[in-house]
Amino acid sequence: MKRRQSQDVPTAIIGSSEPLATKRAKSGDSPVKVLPYKYEFCPVDDMVVVISHMISELIETNDQLPLRNGVLTRFHSRTSPGISVLDYLRRLAKHATLTPPLLLSMVYYIDRLCLLYPAFTITTLTVHRFLITAATVAAKGLSDSFWNNATYARVGGIKIAELGLLELDFLYRLDWKIVPNPETLVEYYKGLVDRAPGYEIEDEGTSSSSEDDDEEDDPESPEEVASSTENTDKKWKQWMDDVSTQKGEASHEDKPA
Repeated sequence: MKRRQSQDVPTAIIGSSEPLATKRAKSGDSPVKVLPYKYEFCPVDDMVVVISHMISELIETNDQLPLRNGVLTRFHSRTSPGISVLDYLRRLAKHATLTPPLLLSMVYYIDRLCLLYPAFTITTLTVHRFLITAATVAAKGLSDSFWNNATYARVGGIKIAELGLLELDFLYRLDWKIVPNPETLVEYYKGLVDRAPGYEIEDEGTSSSSEDDDEEDDPESPEEVASSTENTDKKWKQWMDDVSTQKGEASHEDKPA
């Protein structure tokens, strides 16, 4: 991760639901998968599962709350996209080459955005646009190698211009401070695994130092991403055509990203 201005651990508000660190009871009848002590070695798909579980809990709570002050944010869609949070996050992780630190940073952004932008909450209407924007910002801001916005827009199922506007609004709301402290990611990792059923973290003394198990597949080229997503892009057309309904924003849609 690039070193930029670090941030302290924020108040874990995560929208309007309970704090991230709250423990959830594990099911005694289900097998438990033990994850590496260090989040850097956590398999990407397992990281996606525990994050999706937490986000689904937020959505279940926040969808029952009335819209704050009746204000729509740029992250609101008219209708919920026809893809689950788990499948969408898996899609982003695979085609946008998201590593465990980047995925955890996206969770950190939930806290930051909810804290600094009271009109925003994670719901079925905001989660997908939030995730593709957070993935884009995390990859471009924290990684030494990343794709261009055309690739992220194709993977996320939105227009390039709209992604550019989402990215700028996102950075503005976060005051351009997007780098969490390393200790912050450790705390988020522990909290996520603690509340996800069927998972636990191994003891520190048994942590493996082998990096072979943490090897990622070779990143796909933009051409391969375009080919693999061509068919699924069609069913996303309605969402891609969906733009923010806030008054006064329509005139900005045609501006370059």
